[in-house]
Amino acid sequence: MGFAGDNDPEDMIMSDRTAKIDAINRFFAAYATYDLSAMRTVLTDDIEWTIPGHHPLSGTKQGVAEVAAFFTQLGKAGFQACPLFLEANEEYVVDIHRGWTTEGVGKVDTLWALVWHFNTEGKIDRVVNLSADQHQMDAYVWNNYTLARLPDRLV
Repeated sequence: MGFAGDNDPEDMIMSDRTAKIDAINRFFAAYATYDLSAMRTVLTDDIEWTIPGHHPLSGTKQGVAEVAAFFTQLGKAGFQACPLFLEANEEYVVDIHRGWTTEGVGKVDTLWALVWHFNTEGKIDRVVNLSADQHQMDAYVWNNYTLARLPDRLV
């Protein structure tokens, strides 16, 4: 039986898990309104966010600026997300959500699984997206986004 002020390890773990899930919910709330500054409050400056696929928006985004630029592009397509499942442990949150488009040529409406990693300070430092229908996303992006012409797209 615990008493007020006890540092019950199980309570501390649950509190840590709750804080991580709260951070994901704050991220989705910021994403829903395209509030990039609010997104930055839960992400590390050197975040790595991996987007799967074979299209102009795929690959690993490095740093808040690249992640913000990616989400700005999704905003132009009217991407929406509705979380369906969130579960956390000491280091990770797994999120399953429905993601869909409201603008553009074609559509995306599929399930996504995201694996969110938290650093020791409790901020998100790494995310990997997994798509239930990658072909749908690839086709949509190619229909709505173009690569810069050469040599502008070469670094």
